Amino acid sequence: MKTKTLQRDKVNVITLGCSKNLVDSENLITQLRGNDFEVAHDSNEEANIVIVNTCGFIDLAKEESVNTILDYAERKKRGELDKLFVTGCLSQRYKDDLEQEIPEVDAYFGTLELPSLLARLNADYKYELLGERQITTPGHYAFLKISEGCNRTCSFCAIPLMRGKHVSRPIEELVREAQNLARFGVKELILIAQELTYYGLDLYKTRELPRLLHALADVEGIEWVRLHYAYPSKFPLEVFDVMAERTEICNYLDLPLQHASNAVLERMRRQITREETLELIAAARQKVPGISLRTTMLVGFPGETEEEFDELLEFVRHAEFDRLGVFQYSHEEDTRAYELPDDVPAEVKADRANRVMEIQEGISYRKNLAKVGKVFKVLFDRKEGEYFVGRTEGDSPEVDNEVLVEAATNYVRIGDFATVRITDATEYDLFGEVAQGG
Repeated sequence: MKTKTLQRDKVNVITLGCSKNLVDSENLITQLRGNDFEVAHDSNEEANIVIVNTCGFIDLAKEESVNTILDYAERKKRGELDKLFVTGCLSQRYKDDLEQEIPEVDAYFGTLELPSLLARLNADYKYELLGERQITTPGHYAFLKISEGCNRTCSFCAIPLMRGKHVSRPIEELVREAQNLARFGVKELILIAQELTYYGLDLYKTRELPRLLHALADVEGIEWVRLHYAYPSKFPLEVFDVMAERTEICNYLDLPLQHASNAVLERMRRQITREETLELIAAARQKVPGISLRTTMLVGFPGETEEEFDELLEFVRHAEFDRLGVFQYSHEEDTRAYELPDDVPAEVKADRANRVMEIQEGISYRKNLAKVGKVFKVLFDRKEGEYFVGRTEGDSPEVDNEVLVEAATNYVRIGDFATVRITDATEYDLFGEVAQGG
């Protein structure tokens, strides 16, 4: 007589949004596997349990999250799933509304409710797995979240509503996690937080990002440490001294500025002026010659006039950032800016974003052309078509320039460094060849 075999649960974790969400998903996956679940990430394979880790940052992100939940809710109604759970920022912010509108979801969880989510799956929260995160990025780089939450008061931003107040992780804990990552082959750490420069104020009563950088640079096997999301106001200038001193700290800084008109910056509650911003940029370039500066600008903020926008354009031309991205303002309820009229039409926001990027495209092209004939240390991420694709220390994965070398005439190993001579350039790509002896 045949006996029925009990099917093992398989979980598919779907991650939407930013790298901070990705780290949360990686911690969830690590815990589930530690409880003997079979787990996939963003997979097309069949799974009987799906967990959607949502983003609630701006309208487009919220729309993508809702559509993804609806898609899996339909699959559940068709009997293709046994269980559907939702976590992350959207769930944190709109849990009550989502429970009413999409009742097919078995349960909704906030950003800090991992133990509760695990309990719903009859899984234990294993404290011994803290710092043992299984990464979903290519094996040679990983994101390292150094803190959670944000104490800033930017009027347009809903992140504090979803992530809470700033909480730093102890240096010893972060070093231990970095050591574990290095043990499994990670060579590049990308430091992320809602706000890097606030690091340490809650734990140590002083800004301790420089001390953390020294500690991470000492970890054997880590060759690059990269800084993302550093708030410009009261920036600890000692960070630049560490960059200049330690070769492991990439000469790279992601410094979201949002605007350059003092009037708009004041309405945004950014706690910095255009003049102070220019002083910070000058200090960065003086202390770390050749530093790659990345920024983000926000166009279409309530009340943004053509004159204020022109100030932003002039600033972008003058500052000549190495990398720059643009967001269009999203009117977020429960933020201070929500009290202001969202009076810049959608088509004007889109046009302004395009005008900023047109200027940046020219800047990027000039800067890339200046690299032709020069030699750079490149970390190779993947092979794509006829090319090996990598990055210099001035480039973060997925958002910045890439270096392409022809696979037919060059050989590199994915996840390894090589010395590359740049032979050609476009606005956002560099082409090169492996240098002899590289």
